[in-house]
Amino acid sequence: MDIDKILSICDHTLLKQEATWEQIRQLCDDAIKYHTASVCIPPCYVEDAKKYVGDKMKICTVIGFPNGNMTTDAKVFETKDAIEKGADEIDMVINIGRLKSRDTEYVKNEIVRIKNACKAKRDDIILKVIIETCLLTDEEKIEMCHIVTESGADYIKTSTGFSTSGATFEDVELFAKHVGPGVKIKAAGGIGSIEDAEKFMELGASRLGTSRIVKIVKEQK
Repeated sequence: MDIDKILSICDHTLLKQEATWEQIRQLCDDAIKYHTASVCIPPCYVEDAKKYVGDKMKICTVIGFPNGNMTTDAKVFETKDAIEKGADEIDMVINIGRLKSRDTEYVKNEIVRIKNACKAKRDDIILKVIIETCLLTDEEKIEMCHIVTESGADYIKTSTGFSTSGATFEDVELFAKHVGPGVKIKAAGGIGSIEDAEKFMELGASRLGTSRIVKIVKEQK
């Protein structure tokens, strides 16, 4: 597969707690150079990154990250604040405990409120819903496929990369079977090779959350 095609769907990511502005700036430089889909960065750097890249690169940030058990009001505030500061894409973490408590209306309503907050700021904001597959049963994953479809979000995303494991081929294949029309799939967490990236794409992922792919390309060059 064409490496440029793989790079074009990568959210070039740095979300580590110790990430510095210098590292984020380098991330942005690499993303622009290799034409990735976006940079995915902590909310505290969104404003600086937007000023730095201008219209050269999309800025993605995370909401309710990484645990997802903040209040809905807090997540909505985070979303509005991030967009005001320049975010183009929002990756939110669901309330996993509420899902496991079978409070699916809570989970769905929270996604809807965050999607509405995106729309209220700009019509073109992309919302991705992180469900943290490593903590869910297959039944819960399928339920989340339905909830994300009904909520109007743009993507269902496998993982934060901060829990017990990241994306798996099996989960992306499961998503592809159960999401509704118009819902895309983002695989994230632990994507460590070009071969893995290709496989995720073949199974149905149209966005990849990774830092490793750009690093591999830089090393090869």
